Amino acid sequence: MFFLVIYMLSTTQLSELLKLPILIEHYMEHKQENKNLSFLGFLEMHYAHGSPKDADYEKDMKLPFKTITISNIVSISFCSPIPQFKQNPVIYFKNDKQQFSDYSFTYSSTFLSSIWQPPRA
Repeated sequence: MFFLVIYMLSTTQLSELLKLPILIEHYMEHKQENKNLSFLGFLEMHYAHGSPKDADYEKDMKLPFKTITISNIVSISFCSPIPQFKQNPVIYFKNDKQQFSDYSFTYSSTFLSSIWQPPRA
Protein backbone atom coordinates (compact mmCIF):
# COMPACT_ATOMS: atom_id res chain seq x y z
CA MET A 1 0.00 0.00 0.00
CA PHE A 2 2.87 2.34 0.87
CA PHE A 3 4.54 1.82 -2.51
CA LEU A 4 1.24 2.40 -4.32
CA VAL A 5 0.79 5.75 -2.54
CA ILE A 6 4.38 6.78 -3.34
CA TYR A 7 3.92 5.74 -6.97
CA MET A 8 0.62 7.59 -7.36
CA LEU A 9 1.98 10.76 -5.74
CA SER A 10 5.05 10.80 -7.96
CA THR A 11 3.51 9.94 -11.32
CA THR A 12 0.07 11.57 -11.26
CA GLN A 13 -1.39 14.89 -10.23
CA LEU A 14 -2.29 13.45 -6.83
CA SER A 15 0.79 15.25 -5.56
CA GLU A 16 -1.33 18.41 -5.77
CA LEU A 17 -3.29 17.09 -2.80
CA LEU A 18 -0.18 17.68 -0.72
CA LYS A 19 -0.90 21.40 -1.17
CA LEU A 20 -4.20 21.19 0.76
CA PRO A 21 -2.72 22.83 3.89
CA ILE A 22 -1.79 25.85 1.73
CA LEU A 23 -5.39 25.99 0.49
CA ILE A 24 -6.79 25.94 4.03
CA GLU A 25 -4.28 28.54 5.22
CA HIS A 26 -5.14 30.85 2.30
CA TYR A 27 -8.86 30.38 2.99
CA MET A 28 -8.32 31.41 6.62
CA GLU A 29 -6.53 34.59 5.46
CA HIS A 30 -9.51 35.48 3.23
CA LYS A 31 -11.93 34.56 6.02
CA GLN A 32 -10.23 37.08 8.34
CA GLU A 33 -10.75 39.81 5.72
CA ASN A 34 -14.37 38.85 4.95
CA LYS A 35 -16.29 37.03 7.71
CA ASN A 36 -19.18 36.15 5.37
CA LEU A 37 -16.98 34.27 2.86
CA SER A 38 -17.88 30.58 2.62
CA PHE A 39 -15.47 27.89 1.52
CA LEU A 40 -17.40 27.39 -1.73
CA GLY A 41 -17.26 31.15 -2.34
CA PHE A 42 -13.50 31.01 -1.78
CA LEU A 43 -13.16 28.14 -4.29
CA GLU A 44 -15.29 30.02 -6.82
CA MET A 45 -13.17 33.15 -6.38
CA HIS A 46 -9.91 31.28 -6.98
CA TYR A 47 -10.88 28.58 -9.49
CA ALA A 48 -13.97 29.71 -11.45
CA HIS A 49 -12.69 33.07 -12.67
CA GLY A 50 -9.25 32.11 -13.95
CA SER A 51 -6.19 33.67 -12.34
CA PRO A 52 -6.66 37.44 -12.07
CA LYS A 53 -3.53 39.29 -10.96
CA ASP A 54 -4.45 40.75 -7.61
CA ALA A 55 -2.52 41.55 -4.42
CA ASP A 56 -2.10 37.90 -3.42
CA TYR A 57 -1.46 36.48 -6.92
CA GLU A 58 1.71 34.63 -5.86
CA LYS A 59 -0.13 32.89 -3.02
CA ASP A 60 -2.99 32.06 -5.39
CA MET A 61 -0.58 30.29 -7.75
CA LYS A 62 0.63 28.03 -4.92
CA LEU A 63 -2.86 26.58 -4.46
CA PRO A 64 -3.57 23.02 -5.63
CA PHE A 65 -4.30 22.53 -9.33
CA LYS A 66 -3.49 26.16 -10.21
CA THR A 67 -0.22 25.48 -12.04
CA ILE A 68 0.87 22.50 -14.06
CA THR A 69 3.70 20.66 -12.44
CA ILE A 70 5.67 18.05 -14.33
CA SER A 71 5.66 14.78 -12.47
CA ASN A 72 8.65 12.55 -12.29
CA ILE A 73 8.35 9.32 -14.16
CA VAL A 74 9.09 6.29 -12.09
CA SER A 75 9.91 3.13 -13.92
CA ILE A 76 10.09 -0.15 -12.14
CA SER A 77 11.44 -3.14 -13.97
CA PHE A 78 12.02 -6.65 -12.82
CA CYS A 79 14.74 -8.74 -14.41
CA SER A 80 14.75 -12.46 -14.15
CA PRO A 81 18.12 -14.00 -13.48
CA ILE A 82 19.96 -15.31 -16.50
CA PRO A 83 20.64 -19.03 -16.24
CA GLN A 84 24.31 -19.91 -16.16
CA PHE A 85 25.41 -22.43 -18.73
CA LYS A 86 28.61 -24.22 -17.96
CA GLN A 87 30.50 -25.40 -20.98
CA ASN A 88 33.30 -27.81 -20.46
CA PRO A 89 36.43 -26.82 -22.33
CA VAL A 90 37.52 -28.99 -25.22
CA ILE A 91 40.82 -30.67 -24.44
CA TYR A 92 42.97 -31.99 -27.25
CA PHE A 93 45.55 -34.64 -26.49
CA LYS A 94 48.47 -35.08 -28.77
CA ASN A 95 49.88 -38.52 -29.14
CA ASP A 96 53.30 -38.57 -30.75
CA LYS A 97 52.92 -42.16 -31.92
CA GLN A 98 49.59 -41.78 -33.68
CA GLN A 99 48.29 -38.81 -35.67
CA PHE A 100 44.64 -37.92 -35.36
CA SER A 101 42.57 -38.01 -38.50
CA ASP A 102 38.88 -37.99 -39.32
CA TYR A 103 39.14 -41.18 -41.34
CA SER A 104 38.04 -44.35 -39.73
CA PHE A 105 37.88 -47.77 -41.22
CA THR A 106 34.38 -48.21 -39.87
CA TYR A 107 33.15 -45.65 -42.41
CA SER A 108 34.30 -47.73 -45.40
CA SER A 109 31.94 -50.13 -47.05
CA THR A 110 32.91 -53.70 -47.84
CA PHE A 111 30.81 -53.54 -50.99
CA LEU A 112 32.70 -50.52 -52.32
CA SER A 113 36.05 -52.02 -51.47
CA SER A 114 35.20 -55.14 -53.49
CA ILE A 115 34.42 -53.05 -56.61
CA TRP A 116 37.66 -51.18 -56.71
CA GLN A 117 40.08 -54.01 -57.13
CA PRO A 118 43.03 -54.11 -59.52
CA PRO A 119 42.33 -55.91 -62.78
CA ARG A 120 43.01 -59.63 -62.78
CA ALA A 121 44.67 -61.45 -65.58
